[in-house]
Amino acid sequence: MALEIGLLVFPRVQQLDLTGPYEVFASLPETNVHLVARNLAPITSATGLVLTPTITFSDCPALDVLCVPGGVGVNAQMEDAETLDFVRRQAAGVRYLTSVCTGALVLGAAGLLTGRRATTHWAAHDLLAAFGAVPVEGRVVRDGNLVTGGGVTAGIDFALTLAAELTDPATAQAIQLQHEYAPAPPFDAGHPETADPAVTAVARKRLAASRAEREAIVARIASKQDRSD
Repeated sequence: MALEIGLLVFPRVQQLDLTGPYEVFASLPETNVHLVARNLAPITSATGLVLTPTITFSDCPALDVLCVPGGVGVNAQMEDAETLDFVRRQAAGVRYLTSVCTGALVLGAAGLLTGRRATTHWAAHDLLAAFGAVPVEGRVVRDGNLVTGGGVTAGIDFALTLAAELTDPATAQAIQLQHEYAPAPPFDAGHPETADPAVTAVARKRLAASRAEREAIVARIASKQDRSD
C-alpha cells in the first residue's frame, strides 16, 4: 500500500520549508505526496513563488505523515480554526507528525507539543516553551512519532532522516546522492552561534515585524490553553 504524505500549504509559506522535503518525499517509492490546503486556489509563498494545492482538507486521506512547514504565514495559521482542526484530526492517526522551521508553532497552537521535545527556526526557538514543549537545539529532533526540523534548509535533513525510517537507510542515501546533497556553504553564517554579530543583527531586524506579531499571537494562544487546562 502506498505511503500517504501531506504537506500543509498556506499563504506566505516559506517555499523551501515545503519544497525541500517535497523533493525527498516525492522520490520515495510507492508514495503519494499531497499539498494540502483549505481549497485548491493557487497560493503565493512568502517569496512570491506560486504553489498549487493538490487536495483539500475535506478530501485529504488519512496520512502516514503530516508535515507543517513554516514562514511568515504561520502567524495567521496559529489562530486559524479550520487549519488547527485539520492538523488535530490528522495527528490522531499519523505514523509521524512533523514540522519544518516555524511550522512547529502551528503544532504548538494545536496543543500537540505539550511535554515533547521539539525544535524550530533559531529566531522562534524560545517561543516553543509557551506551548509546553521542551525546546531542543538541532537540525532534526525526534520525540516518539514527533519529528521536527530546524530552520528552512534543515527541512532536507529532516526529510532524509524520515525517508530512512519510512523505507531504509540505503534508499534515503540514494535519494541524497541523487540530489547531490553535500552542503558546503560559502559562509559559516547559518546560525547566530557562528555568524558575525553584525550579520545576526541585520537578520533579526529583518525578522522584527513578524517576530513582534508572532509573540503577541503565541501569548494569546498560550493564555487560552492555560485557561482550558
